[in-house]
Amino acid sequence: MIPQPDYRNYAAKMRHLVLSGIDMEVEARFVDMISVRGARILDVGCGIGTAVAALRSRGHAAYGIDPTPTVLDVAVELYEPSWFLALGAVEIAPSQLVRQGLPGSYDVILMSGNVPAFLSGDELEEVFGHVAALLNPGGTLVVGTTTAVRGGPGDQDRAVASAGLELAQRYADWHLGPLSADSPWSVSVFSAPGTQGPPQGPDGIFLLA
Repeated sequence: MIPQPDYRNYAAKMRHLVLSGIDMEVEARFVDMISVRGARILDVGCGIGTAVAALRSRGHAAYGIDPTPTVLDVAVELYEPSWFLALGAVEIAPSQLVRQGLPGSYDVILMSGNVPAFLSGDELEEVFGHVAALLNPGGTLVVGTTTAVRGGPGDQDRAVASAGLELAQRYADWHLGPLSADSPWSVSVFSAPGTQGPPQGPDGIFLLA
């Protein structure tokens, strides 16, 4: 794994942005849009917890893990501590999460920001394998990260090949922009085999009969 930098300045900056009222919920809006109501969601590399809190406010059972104490300290200061766990991406085997008090299965797993870039190719493949074991039938993995370094779309596609997940969609940003060869960012949506149950309620679909 790539050596981790000092996150003190990063944590302080992100805390300031949240307390200043800056909108930090773009990933949460994307995930909320593609999720069933009341989904169980895991944010891998949750940072200061803004996506977890935003998804909770939208009615989802969201949890976050992050291996960096300095960053996670801000999450437990700003939000409910029981939503978060100090754990690295390569440690998210179902048995490990259950042992640490988190659910062992999820409808959606989010991995955003620098998380893929901090993993070697073998580690990314291992993480995708854990994700496949954690996802419910028809569940979704969402990966948003830079395309300029390791962990981008090419590395993801190689890692997912042995995990049994399938690429469903890929965008240039969280607003569904089309991906091109020079896009600096990518948002990839992978699907687990199987199907989810029907939505509870109309879910925006109203049939005239």
